[in-house]
Amino acid sequence: MTEYLILVDPNDIEKGKMEKLLVHQLGLLHRAFSVFIFNTKGELILQQRADEKYHSAGLWTNTCCSHPQYGEDVAVAIKRRLHEEMGLACETHFAFKFIYKAQFQNGLMEYEYDHVYFGITNDHPILKPEEAKDWRYISLSALEAELTKHSENYTEWLKICFVELKEHYNKINF
Repeated sequence: MTEYLILVDPNDIEKGKMEKLLVHQLGLLHRAFSVFIFNTKGELILQQRADEKYHSAGLWTNTCCSHPQYGEDVAVAIKRRLHEEMGLACETHFAFKFIYKAQFQNGLMEYEYDHVYFGITNDHPILKPEEAKDWRYISLSALEAELTKHSENYTEWLKICFVELKEHYNKINF
């Protein structure tokens, strides 16, 4: 099945659709989301991306990240992908949004208008091996230390949004 992404302008106004791989080859701005799921201790669930992913394979990242498909609401896409990637279902809440651009070694580019959501659950992920090969809990202070020492082990979007993530983390009621 061909996956169509939602092309947007810098104000997140929809401008059309395009096939997923082509969007990343051309580096066009498109709608995306990043989900950060915490347990009631305030620890973040990180996932390690599967080795077969088309970019950032094997890197550690936030709990779930993806794109709504053309015609799909972000909240619906989050529920779908959280289940597809991590086997999790929990309530999520909008936290913030940002735009970033990152070039990858394989020539693909992410240029995303990223909607960031937070959620809380004590359920453990049930990984889908084609999506994620491992997971772990981590405190934000430990993650910050790892991002400083070993940034090469983490996705670009996680590194880019980490500062704002910390600011919004303090507003969560665990």
